[in-house]
Amino acid sequence: MITWTLDTPHSAAEAELFASLEQTFELSGEHITASPLSVVIRVEADGKSYYVKRYHRAGKHLQAWLGASRVETEWRNLLRFTEWGIPTARVVAHGQERRFGRFTRGALVTEEIPDTRDLAQFASARDPRLRDRNWVAHVSRQLAGITRTLHTHHFTHNDLKWRNLLVDGATHLYLIDCPLGKVWWGPILWHRIIKDLACLDKVAKYELSRAQRMRFYLDYVGKSRLDAADKRRLRHVLRYFEGRE
Repeated sequence: MITWTLDTPHSAAEAELFASLEQTFELSGEHITASPLSVVIRVEADGKSYYVKRYHRAGKHLQAWLGASRVETEWRNLLRFTEWGIPTARVVAHGQERRFGRFTRGALVTEEIPDTRDLAQFASARDPRLRDRNWVAHVSRQLAGITRTLHTHHFTHNDLKWRNLLVDGATHLYLIDCPLGKVWWGPILWHRIIKDLACLDKVAKYELSRAQRMRFYLDYVGKSRLDAADKRRLRHVLRYFEGRE
């Protein structure tokens, strides 16, 4: 059985390129990345670029048979972000094929967000904007709001790293790539939140000042000063990657 959804409204070019799962798998384009699970290419039409992520495996272990596949989780999460008001890439088309209940292939098509770079690229290039306090403060406030929205919905990204945060020329922040994000409850949610915050701080501790990192956290929790619970959480965040870097 094949399920395939094309975003509405869509352009004539999108309808032609991404009319079906089969047609999406036949597309050729610029090779971007590859992994044991998927391949990403970029295609262009009518002055726009699109990322086509084609999965040939459902994920790890029993995902081929049980639960949502990796590609299904990814498109659901991006659609969640849009529903929650989190800026992200537009989902143009998505779907998958299962035979006798087993995943065989799937695809996710997103429209490229123009004029963007990820924060990891800013860091590796030693971009002077990371030394601009106003620029950093503007991006940090957006990131704090995005992270708070995720966690308010009991959702954690599970790979909330600088490479998955895009900034455009107008200094608008976007969150992308979330095939591992899930809703959690109770103690598991608490530990997953620690991981999200630690992933963000993994690069921030080298690129930003202590005051800037603290400002992010205070904006995230919506407080003017730390309480005992915040201090306990931050101790766990700072220790999360000890011995693993």
